[in-house]
Amino acid sequence: MKYLSIILILAIFVSCNTTTSSNNLQNDTIKKDSIIVEEKIEPIIVGAEQIDLYLSKIKDKNIALVVNQTSMVGNTHLVDTLISLGINIKKIFAPEHGFRGNIDRGKHVSSNIDEKTGLPIISMFGKNRRPQNEQLADVDIIIFDIQDVGARFYTYISSMHEVMEACVENDKKLLVLDRPNPTGDYVDGPVREEKYKSFVGMHPIPIVHGLTIGELAKMINGEGWLTNGYFCNLTVVPVKNYTHEMLYSLPIRPSPNLPNDISIRLYPSLCFFEATNFSIGRGTEFPFQVIGYPDTIFGDFNFIPQDIEGVQTNPIQEGEFCFGIDLRNEPLSETKFTLKYVIEFYNKSANKEEFFARSNWFNLLAGNSTLQKQIKQGLNEEEIRNSWKEELDSYKKMREKYLIY
Repeated sequence: MKYLSIILILAIFVSCNTTTSSNNLQNDTIKKDSIIVEEKIEPIIVGAEQIDLYLSKIKDKNIALVVNQTSMVGNTHLVDTLISLGINIKKIFAPEHGFRGNIDRGKHVSSNIDEKTGLPIISMFGKNRRPQNEQLADVDIIIFDIQDVGARFYTYISSMHEVMEACVENDKKLLVLDRPNPTGDYVDGPVREEKYKSFVGMHPIPIVHGLTIGELAKMINGEGWLTNGYFCNLTVVPVKNYTHEMLYSLPIRPSPNLPNDISIRLYPSLCFFEATNFSIGRGTEFPFQVIGYPDTIFGDFNFIPQDIEGVQTNPIQEGEFCFGIDLRNEPLSETKFTLKYVIEFYNKSANKEEFFARSNWFNLLAGNSTLQKQIKQGLNEEEIRNSWKEELDSYKKMREKYLIY
């Protein structure tokens, strides 16, 4: 009886000290009552890979594709996949950075012919930012399949808006093949004001909008953001086994200067420096992972921006020793939108007027003129955040209507 009591006590002790890892996305086992149970984590399957869900919609139709280097079905590009299935692709529309994703930011994307398939590639970044009426005359359906990173000023979502407008004007259907959002686990930043609508801020959404492209397309329709409140004939093929709580690692860099997960997580915070004379690593092997300026007051870490063919030409502070901070080892899950970097570097700057040398560009990125004024006034991050809390809360409530995941 004595030994039985000891066994029972030990069993209770083991049970009470069992830990779970259900909140850890990297673990695939959990312990229950001292028994290890395998927890099966289903692989994420993007919309493009679920061909059975959309093949019947595009078979025997004339198709135009809005795609780039991220438009993959496993190891095969969507263009090649659809051609192998006998789909009649008429043309490809290419957004910023081009069909192959190897054109520097802001550079003109030329129209040409794809050497592999012979298909015409039509630029959507330059004078022509949306498909023109004559270019859609022989098209029934447009397929949009591009990986987004979840920031308001990332122009792929602006291109999607223009495609939606073109579909309305020409009575065409739009099929969005959805992909996960690598910053979709949270929502943050000021909501864009109408006065600051631009190609880096098409929609009244916060800097980190917390939506997939499919969810955002639904929001654009539902909130009447297309011209005259018109409604695009939209179908979204959702991602399978994805939730917004997941941290999604992109298999392919979405643009030349976002090479890895940490650069993507830092992008919403560091993009403000694009409107300053500070380098955020363009022209190095670690863009959007460092901050620097040719003055040792900004930190001990140093680097020299240089031209990198196919990635970056004429980077800010080209050829100069820049001193600052290295953010490459920041914890991925804890890296979220913050103003601390821009506030810190502004406060350290000897010439504060020069810091905002491209004042209008900074305001377009912020989506307002208030943020720049608040930084100049010396407000801290908490005080600035409180000023946009009400509009951000309203957005979060509105966002719930369009969530798929």
